[in-house]
Amino acid sequence: MTNKNLLLKSSYYYDLPEELIAQTPLERRDSSRLLVYHRKNKQIEHKIFRDIVDYLQKGDVLVLNNTKVLPARLYGYKDTGAKIEILLQKRIDLKTWEVIAKPCKRLSVGTKVTFSEQLSCVIKEKGDYGSCIIEFDFDGTFEERLDQVGTMPLPPYIHEKLKDKERYQTVYAKVEGSSAAPTAGLHFTPELMEKIKAKGIEIVEVLLHVGLGTFRPVKEDNILHHDMHSEYIELSEENAKVINKAKEEGRRVIAVGTTSVRVLESCGERDGRVKAQKRETNIFIYPSYKFQIVDAIITNFHLPESTLIMLVSAFAGYEETMKIYDIAVKEKYRFFSFGDAMFIE
Repeated sequence: MTNKNLLLKSSYYYDLPEELIAQTPLERRDSSRLLVYHRKNKQIEHKIFRDIVDYLQKGDVLVLNNTKVLPARLYGYKDTGAKIEILLQKRIDLKTWEVIAKPCKRLSVGTKVTFSEQLSCVIKEKGDYGSCIIEFDFDGTFEERLDQVGTMPLPPYIHEKLKDKERYQTVYAKVEGSSAAPTAGLHFTPELMEKIKAKGIEIVEVLLHVGLGTFRPVKEDNILHHDMHSEYIELSEENAKVINKAKEEGRRVIAVGTTSVRVLESCGERDGRVKAQKRETNIFIYPSYKFQIVDAIITNFHLPESTLIMLVSAFAGYEETMKIYDIAVKEKYRFFSFGDAMFIE
């Protein structure tokens, strides 16, 4: 596979039987399967997620994204009675949001959409791929109204209804603002977190509010032409110090999920240190990218031709990643948001 071919979207395609797309979470979060890939010797092991403790070493720094998913999917009606679906993506100010609207072709600037007696919006601008800028009108607080009428924004490949909305939140979720869960973190339980801490692993939290980039497919044949939407990130001074101390002492920094990877690498400096930041990032990681900070990744199995499988290919190696996915399909791993996990070290 040449470097030129690695810039083609089609290079990241793999066949996935529909029955391997996980529709519901398992009863126990940490009972998902875990594929362990050792980059040094290219060996693969098949484990259960709770076994992750055995692969973490004293002194490792485990980096979690503490974002919390909003009930970001809203169903409303135009004055004509036409049904409209709105998916919140990014807050611009107190009343203004960037959203994805369906069906967008039925909307024009100035259209009013009503969700309840106390919550409505007006279309202010229209963008590409169904995106719009809307302005809400509400009584009371927006958060109260959203909690009343909003639903959890499960991805379109999940067709089963979620019985417990907390199963689409990590157990350490704190800061509301995401339109999708950082799904690699869904496997952790409070008990597993305690075992990890007891082994002498440091846990630090970063923030990335998952937005439009997660939902937007790569449409361009040449991935360099893909327009990555920006997402808000935070890395505190205190946690930057913990990460930098680990890097200086040769200890591993392990990212839980591609969102944590993107925060760490966005904040990474050429000297191998991170700098505390609060800003937007549109970092796009694909093969040939040189990682500055991340030494190992815990992640789920991602959609074909997505920017996330490109990120994993940059870390594990393209050929190796496609082999891993082929093995995962043959071994009938569960894929995507409620699916199984990988540990790549």
